[in-house]
Amino acid sequence: MASTETDVDLMQRVRAGDTNAFRELVERHQRAVINVIHRGIGDAWEAEDLAQRVFVQVYRSAPRYKPSAKFTTWLFTIVRNTVLNEYRRRSRHAADSLEAMAQPSRPDSVGIQITDPQAADPGEAMAQRELQDRILEAIERLPEQQRVAVILCRYEGLPYEEIAQVLKCSVSAVKSLLHRARQTLKEELRGYY
Repeated sequence: MASTETDVDLMQRVRAGDTNAFRELVERHQRAVINVIHRGIGDAWEAEDLAQRVFVQVYRSAPRYKPSAKFTTWLFTIVRNTVLNEYRRRSRHAADSLEAMAQPSRPDSVGIQITDPQAADPGEAMAQRELQDRILEAIERLPEQQRVAVILCRYEGLPYEEIAQVLKCSVSAVKSLLHRARQTLKEELRGYY
């Protein structure tokens, strides 16, 4: 049973060495962290590994944690920095592995699929999946600030103010980033609409 404690309360307990509080924070936020990382790098397996790094960083940073901002803002800042570090690492090691050359895995393509007799036309479902893949690929090609803003806004539903804190910019800059990203995505996906 999940507690009614706030994230800040749990983080204060983590700072005091309470591993149960840390476990609860991980359970509360791991899906969102994995989703943001996956949308940022396009690899579901790698996203899970990077999410573990994020939570290790959260645990290590607990003694220095100060609740000056919303916990999720602080958490997504760590996520953003972890993804940036991964991009830097990849650019330094540009040699492609077999996994990197393979089609990026999508969480919705993993597992058993049961056919629903009342489901939409399979051709329509395939077209939808293809469109979703094109959208994710287009998002992955956006400049880093735009990509993070789109992911946090569209997929995580964060308000502009919180996105501004994560990106360390103004709310008007977030709006501008999102506007430019939408224009770019609209142009790249023109043939699909």
